[in-house]
Amino acid sequence: MKYSISEEKVVFHDHYKIIKAKVAYDTFEGKQIKTNRLAFERGDSVAILLYEKETKSVLLTNQFRYPTCKNNDGWLLEIPAGSMEENENPNECVTREVMEELGYKITNPKHINTFYSSPGASTERIFLFFSEVSKNDKTEKGGGAEDENEDIQLIRLPASEITSKILEFKDAKTILALQWFLLECSH
Repeated sequence: MKYSISEEKVVFHDHYKIIKAKVAYDTFEGKQIKTNRLAFERGDSVAILLYEKETKSVLLTNQFRYPTCKNNDGWLLEIPAGSMEENENPNECVTREVMEELGYKITNPKHINTFYSSPGASTERIFLFFSEVSKNDKTEKGGGAEDENEDIQLIRLPASEITSKILEFKDAKTILALQWFLLECSH
């Protein structure tokens, strides 16, 4: 099965980009489809599930998310996450994001998976990590980056409550990370 991409061009460019392209790809029956497609190009991101040993809790962020207001949400509980800078590796990025958002110093985060957040519309990949932390690892205030107008609250969710609360979450990367935790870490 083959595909080809031609006439790729930027049709919108602000903080993020939208790319339009002519795409041709083989069908499962051996024919070919030719069409135009759009892709939201926002770059790659990282996310991490943090487990604080002393409190036996996962550490979450509570923060305002403008796109969710359309559905009357606004604030979401999520695992710490952020966009990778150009030429930044995922480990460096996740370490920086955890410090900015929650004020914890992490070392040697474990890579769990890399996945597409919305493969029909976005080029974004999310590098998902896990790390255990101690209360002593909280060396800074956290709360988000001021120059990004962030206001982030730290929420501790006892690991024993994940199963009863998981259906309340609305963020896919957080649900995925919590499911992984239930499968891998809670025996």
